[in-house]
Amino acid sequence: MISQAISRQCALELQALPSRIGQVRRIVSAQLRYWNLDPLIEKAVLGVTELLTNVHRHARPDKVCTVEIEFLLDRLTVSVHDHDPRLPAVVHLQEGPDPLATSGRGLALIEAVSESWGASPRGDTGKVVWFTLPAPSATPVGIPAVPAYGAAGGAAFMEPVPFGDGTEAADSVRGQVAAARSAVAG
Repeated sequence: MISQAISRQCALELQALPSRIGQVRRIVSAQLRYWNLDPLIEKAVLGVTELLTNVHRHARPDKVCTVEIEFLLDRLTVSVHDHDPRLPAVVHLQEGPDPLATSGRGLALIEAVSESWGASPRGDTGKVVWFTLPAPSATPVGIPAVPAYGAAGGAAFMEPVPFGDGTEAADSVRGQVAAARSAVAG
């Protein structure tokens, strides 16, 4: 049997403004739910919030950036590309000028919750800062099956319907719930 690597990607370009950061959090959450990666939502949303906050606070000449999430080979990578070529530095609690400061530790937080992270210059186009999260081993990959509601009222997976002259198929699907479509590209 030949197995193929399943890759899922989602990217969006935005200005890293506080109101937009909340929207990106919701988009990332919805996309990960769509990919059946619910256990990664909390860490991914936390990490993307920290990266976008850094763009909002520090990036020059503008706040335009691209957020990309990619699921490949049981690994979720979240990256933010901005136009500022300066690479970020991690500030640990013992290194900071004020141990009671309420900001400045976003990358240390990403370092703590992610499997790996990094920053890479992109020449004249700025930099990319990224982090990875391992997918839970029991996470099914791909688009979820469409549940149908059986006679017992519980969810059951739809069985293939044999097609003859068409009347059997119409009778067999009558009363079943139609599949919902996501507005999130995937």
